[in-house]
Amino acid sequence: MLGVDPGLTRCGVGVVDVAPDRSAKLVHVGVVRSDPSWPIAERLAAIAAGLREVFDAHSPDVVAVERVFAQQNRTSVMGTAQASGIALLIAGERGIPAATHTPSEVKAAVTGYGAADKIQVQTMVARVLRLDALPKPADAADALALALCHAWRGGSSAGAAASAPLTPAQQAWADAERLARR
Repeated sequence: MLGVDPGLTRCGVGVVDVAPDRSAKLVHVGVVRSDPSWPIAERLAAIAAGLREVFDAHSPDVVAVERVFAQQNRTSVMGTAQASGIALLIAGERGIPAATHTPSEVKAAVTGYGAADKIQVQTMVARVLRLDALPKPADAADALALALCHAWRGGSSAGAAASAPLTPAQQAWADAERLARR
């Protein structure tokens, strides 16, 4: 499972193996970068080259990309949409199924709370993947969270996911919350 947190300057990538029991193992995490001073075509080419390297090295079975959402900063939205399109294009060229998820869907799947902050997402990703440290930068952690979200949702609709059992991350978060209230 390859997760892509699209961005024009920093594009997070995360590859995880997810077992049928929903446990997960880190395979790869990183960030594909492009220099903001480069012309847009060169930036997109750099993102594409970096993503192709990840696809080639890890041969994902499925790709999950963050769905672009409306922001006040149109320049940021455009760059994110362009990087998202690159990831989806590469998946399509290779015949790999791809899906998109909103940030709130990802946060809810990984932390149990759709408005979780970056630290909460990083903490739960680290816990689920049994990492010694929080994955950084946040773009990389978000890519891992996207991969986990899609694997745990099984590509299902939000309604079906809501009725599904808690994911390991959601259960861990619920347990931590319960302990904190004691």
